[in-house]
Amino acid sequence: MADEDFETHRGHLFGVAYRMLGSRAEAEDAVQETWLRYAAADPHPDDLRAWLTTVTGRICLDVLRSARVRREAYVGPWLPEPVVSRLPGGAAVAGGAAVGAGAGRPDAAGDPAEQVAEREQVSLALLVVLERLTPEQRLAFVLHDVFAVPFEDIASTMDIAPAAARQLASRARRAVTAPDVPRHTADLAEQRRVLAAFLDAASRGDLVGLTKVLAPDVVLTGDGAGLAPAGRHPIVGAEQVARFMLGLFRQIPRQEAVYGEPVLVNGDLGLVVDPVERDGRHGFLILMAFAVDNGRITAFFNQLNPEKLTGVPRPDPATATWPPSLGQP
Repeated sequence: MADEDFETHRGHLFGVAYRMLGSRAEAEDAVQETWLRYAAADPHPDDLRAWLTTVTGRICLDVLRSARVRREAYVGPWLPEPVVSRLPGGAAVAGGAAVGAGAGRPDAAGDPAEQVAEREQVSLALLVVLERLTPEQRLAFVLHDVFAVPFEDIASTMDIAPAAARQLASRARRAVTAPDVPRHTADLAEQRRVLAAFLDAASRGDLVGLTKVLAPDVVLTGDGAGLAPAGRHPIVGAEQVARFMLGLFRQIPRQEAVYGEPVLVNGDLGLVVDPVERDGRHGFLILMAFAVDNGRITAFFNQLNPEKLTGVPRPDPATATWPPSLGQP
């Protein structure tokens, strides 16, 4: 009975942990640790959901505090671990497990990551912004603003006064809505239109056309962790990003083939790119995610770290194209 009671809250707890940690593997570990503490609790709490939520938050807070040390030594920019699935109509993949991808698919609720990324729309853009926060600010913001946990409970989790917890959430809110935060407001239909225009201009080498698709303050961030080629610093500005992207597209003829497939990245439209060298070897898999606002791309999130792409399948050469056909969202 205890197992069943806990399982009813697993998806919710994963949502809390994933927003806190930005890592699917670490989120799953945090949920498992919550289960162990729940199994050892005697007696079990009356308000189980609230108790589990605060326990998960406390575990994630400890993980974040230790992660700050690890991320300071990280090579280049750090991007969250994405949750990727194929577009509706094909088989979806998340963490290496194939599930149906359409709206209302019967098995989506069985995968907490799928549920969080697609039903609750945890955009990669939001997760990137949350990285700006201190662990304490992130906990207060996620628990209160996203999951409506009372400040009294949040304060108890951190052993501080409720007023202090309220102040942490307020500071986090200001950081999340700061003017320099990449804006992401587009639905899938607008994302498809903008991304199609980007691919068209980039494939034709049209610098002017490409610049028009980019916001003036667009930011491109690549995460290679020193394991794959990626810039050590973000690239800022429409012309600078456009020239960088055109440089990448000019390198494509040097490959034997490049396969691209549109996918959903945390519920938003993205691309998986698989370059193949002339000797037949696969290059580094690239996952491109975007933030889109008012008809323009405001941010690129290029994930190349192979350790964060273990659950992402390479495009099928039989169906993938370059530039990829985006189809209908």
